[in-house]
Amino acid sequence: EIIRLAEASFENQLVTVSSMINNNRKNIKVVLIAGPSSSGKTTTSKKLAVYLQTYGFRTHSISVDDYFLDRKDSPKLSNGEYDFESLKAIDLNLFNKQLTKLLDGEKVLLPQYNFVLGKKEFKNKWLEIKDNDIIIIEGLHALNDELTMAIERKNKFYIYISPLTQLNIDNHSRIHTSDTRRLRRIIRDNKTRGHLASDTLNMWKNIREGEEKYIFPYQDDADVVINTALVYELGVLKTYAEPLLFSVK
Repeated sequence: EIIRLAEASFENQLVTVSSMINNNRKNIKVVLIAGPSSSGKTTTSKKLAVYLQTYGFRTHSISVDDYFLDRKDSPKLSNGEYDFESLKAIDLNLFNKQLTKLLDGEKVLLPQYNFVLGKKEFKNKWLEIKDNDIIIIEGLHALNDELTMAIERKNKFYIYISPLTQLNIDNHSRIHTSDTRRLRRIIRDNKTRGHLASDTLNMWKNIREGEEKYIFPYQDDADVVINTALVYELGVLKTYAEPLLFSVK
């Protein structure tokens, strides 16, 4: 019953948000979803797309990651490593140029980023949007107006998501939001990227610094906040996270 209630509560937020977008459908053409690492951006964007479709929208997803600069042109940190967290790592000119063309009704050939070669490739990924179409963009910088500087504010709908704390260990100790996300990230990195728990834990400091610099300063600009925490999830995460954590020295 707790699982069903938690899922219904999350879905109800998506019903509310999709209704808000529908009520302003004459203006809103782009929905931007941002949140810290492992907050549920991809899951939320896919679920929201379904609810928007019930209102007659055709939805299209564009990944900001496909607009990374070619690796040779990427900015670097002081230690010489590439700074992929920075907004300057995105080809903003191409991104805004293509968004503008799409909103003007033009057909656009979208890039696909080849992470092995470190460069954009233009294959057969064409997109053209109609009157009842809406573009969903999720990513680290989605709430930063500079990412979509060529698009008027009235045409954009900003969503900030985070798994906000729902449980306390006792009267004085709460389960921190970032701890829930860290467990999610450990499991995801192991399942989809082959990383050890220690690999994710070693990256966590840089991940948190990137959030403080590129996400949290813009959260107050969001039109709506969605809480992606599920009250039952720690019990589920434990099954997968505990064996991985036991491998950490």
